[in-house]
Amino acid sequence: MNAHSHMSLNAGGRLLSLDVPQVMGILNVTPDSFYAGSRKQAEADIAARANEIVEQGGTIIDIGAFSTRPGAARVSEAEEADRLRHGLAVVRREQPGAIISVDTFRADVARMAVEEYGVAIINDVSGGNPDGAFGGAETNDDGYRTWTEDDAPPIFRMAARLGVPYILMSSRPDTASILMEGAAKSQLLHSLGVNDVILDPGFGFGKTTADNYAIMAGLDKLHTLGLPLLVGISRKSMITRLLGCTTDEALNGTTALNTAALIKGAHILRVHDVGQAAECVKIVQALKAHAGQAAPAANDIH
Repeated sequence: MNAHSHMSLNAGGRLLSLDVPQVMGILNVTPDSFYAGSRKQAEADIAARANEIVEQGGTIIDIGAFSTRPGAARVSEAEEADRLRHGLAVVRREQPGAIISVDTFRADVARMAVEEYGVAIINDVSGGNPDGAFGGAETNDDGYRTWTEDDAPPIFRMAARLGVPYILMSSRPDTASILMEGAAKSQLLHSLGVNDVILDPGFGFGKTTADNYAIMAGLDKLHTLGLPLLVGISRKSMITRLLGCTTDEALNGTTALNTAALIKGAHILRVHDVGQAAECVKIVQALKAHAGQAAPAANDIH
C-alpha cells in the first residue's frame, strides 16, 4: 500500500504532501449543479461553504462555474469567468491561505483564476479537449495517439506557462485505455514543463455504471503511471443507480466508495461532504498504520 508514498504537489509555492490523502471540497458557483447542496451563489453562501470546507478538514477548495451535469446548459466563457471572479474574490477574502483548484477546461479562464486570484491547481474535466466534450472521444478519435508539443491542447500549454499542477481527467471506459491515454498525455504535459500531473480516472464520464465499478476495482493498477490519483465519486450516478436512491440519499454510498478508493491508494478525494470524507481518511490511515502488526511474519508461524 505504501509503494507510492512520498508524493507531494507544489501548490502555489507550498509543498502539499500526499503521504496522507487530502480532501478536496467542491464549491460550485453555478445555478445548475447536479447536487443541490453544492449550489452556492449568494456571497454569504459562498463564504459559508468555503469556511465549512476548511473547518471540516478540506485542504483544497475546488471552485467551478460550469456544470458538467448531464443536460446542463452550456455557459459562455465570459459568464464562466464572471461567476468565477465573483466566487474567487469571496473565497480569497474568507480563506486567504487556502489551496484553490479551478474546475475549468478553458485556458484563458484558468489563466485569469491563477493570475488574478492565486489559484494553485487546474482541474480540467475535459482531458485537454478545448470543446469540453466530456465523455466523448477525442476529435481525432484516439486519445492515446502520440501527441506532439505542436498540437498540445491550449490548456496543457497554459498549465505549463502558469507553472501549476494539472489534473488530467480521462473519459475512457476501462483501466487499460485510461492507462494508455494517461501515459501519453502525462508525458506530453511533462515535456511541456508541467511538473505535477494528477490523474483522475473520470468516474461518471463516458462510463456505464459497470465500467465505473470495474475501474474502481482495479484502481491500484493506475499507480503504475506514478502519478497522484484523484477520485471523484461523490453522490454520482454509480451510487444512485446501484442503490436506487437520490443524490440527496447518496452520502452513505459515497462514504463506502471513498473508503474503497482510499484502501486502493487514492491520494485526493473530491467530495461534497468534506467532514465525512476526512473521517474516511482517518479510519483508513489507522488501518494502514496497523497493517504491519496485524499478521505474523511467515517465519513466525512455524
